[in-house]
Amino acid sequence: MNDKPKCFCGVFGIFGCNDAAIKTYYGLHALQHRGQEATGIVTADINEKGRKVFNVHKNFGLVSEVYNQEIFENLLTGNAAIGHNRYSTTGAADSKKNIQPFVVNYKSGNIAIAHNGNLTNAKALREKLVGDGAIFQTTSDTEVILHLIARSKLENQTEQIIEALRQIEGAYSLVILTDDKLIAARDPQGFRPLSIGKLNGSYIVASETCAFDIISADYICDVKPNELVVIDNETLINGNIKSYKIHFENREIKHCIFEYIYFSRPDSKIFGASVDKLRRKLGKVLAEKHPVIDKDGDKVIVISVPDSSNTAAIGYQTQLAKQGIPSRLEIGLIRSHYIGRTFILPGQKAREIGVKIKFNTVKGVLEDKTVVIVDDSIVRGTTSKQLVKLLREAKPKEIHLRISSPPIISPCYYGMDFPSANELIANKFNGDIEAIRQYLEVDSLEYLTIDEMLEAMVDHSKDNFCTACFSGNYPVPVELGLTKEEYDN
Repeated sequence: MNDKPKCFCGVFGIFGCNDAAIKTYYGLHALQHRGQEATGIVTADINEKGRKVFNVHKNFGLVSEVYNQEIFENLLTGNAAIGHNRYSTTGAADSKKNIQPFVVNYKSGNIAIAHNGNLTNAKALREKLVGDGAIFQTTSDTEVILHLIARSKLENQTEQIIEALRQIEGAYSLVILTDDKLIAARDPQGFRPLSIGKLNGSYIVASETCAFDIISADYICDVKPNELVVIDNETLINGNIKSYKIHFENREIKHCIFEYIYFSRPDSKIFGASVDKLRRKLGKVLAEKHPVIDKDGDKVIVISVPDSSNTAAIGYQTQLAKQGIPSRLEIGLIRSHYIGRTFILPGQKAREIGVKIKFNTVKGVLEDKTVVIVDDSIVRGTTSKQLVKLLREAKPKEIHLRISSPPIISPCYYGMDFPSANELIANKFNGDIEAIRQYLEVDSLEYLTIDEMLEAMVDHSKDNFCTACFSGNYPVPVELGLTKEEYDN
């Protein structure tokens, strides 16, 4: 049922707001699509003795399940907070210790961290730290960063953090809370999005701008790749956000293009551009390069696989119409939003039932029509195959499948969770699209090529994207000699 790459995580931070915990709750709610396993909030406060303290609440479940009014009134108080929604890319999913944000108290005070991404040299760093006597409480790569900060010999806390970040490689968008600062940082390649907003006099950092919209905050700018920013009480007074370079030299920008294809919400602005705009453009390029025409001259029916491909399907049909191809955008699949995170699949036909639990067809729309299904990606192909079988029951004339990304041939090591290479259908069939078409039992199948996909990225340089999952060319080296399972564990 969930044959899609998994979202990594969502992070949120706020400084200088009396109801920081509540604002963080709403921000995490808007970022729920980035992680549904667990969630946590940490707030900075001063107790009745005048001491600076961190309050923590985190647990397994959705944002709406983990927090309640009593928690906000009695536990999560203070004017600064960070939060995290988790989908585990590294670290055991069933260990509560791995739920972020992580909190420690060390020589410079309290510090909490929330991380979106994956560190590619975490295993080597962890082994070195353990050899030097470090004791790890979690199996998450994020804890490596805390150990590096705590072991710094520098006195200035910001300098400690920068020194730690200079030792790590891979993908990271971080929010860090200290006793008196909110800090945000992005890796030099800028794999993951991270934006800064403002609400009245307070400042906010979030994975996507949709987290600003829910609390009526204004988007200011992105945290730049290779940048660390510091928001403190001086910032609240003079509006000056302190900015530091992590590494002295700039590196080649490599945004994760899957953020635009699938992960981010269409109402967000990431990497400086609208997700909706670029997702529509992907659909338009798909129609330009791979149109479908009804053999009898009837209108082609264009449908999406809701909800992630809705926008690309709009772009596809719009472009068909511009090209003079008779077509109509329709709702041909209805998705159930009430399955919950677990569902018992009865009997031997569990896989077939799984798709029917999630989707149903609008038969009157599809019957005796040439149908084009627009989807954003195919991973294993199992759900796509069952979806086509379901659509056949509506008795269409033909079924054509159009994918608004290239074939996925390689796993990701930068925070996106794909299966191992031998489980990827494009890898299994050695990139033979005709063989994939036959397996899926559609009348035609076309993907965007890498060049066609990059053509749609109109607000960016084509060289500024990571396409490793489509090409196998990794912009940052990963630790060699590990299988994907070993790497993730």
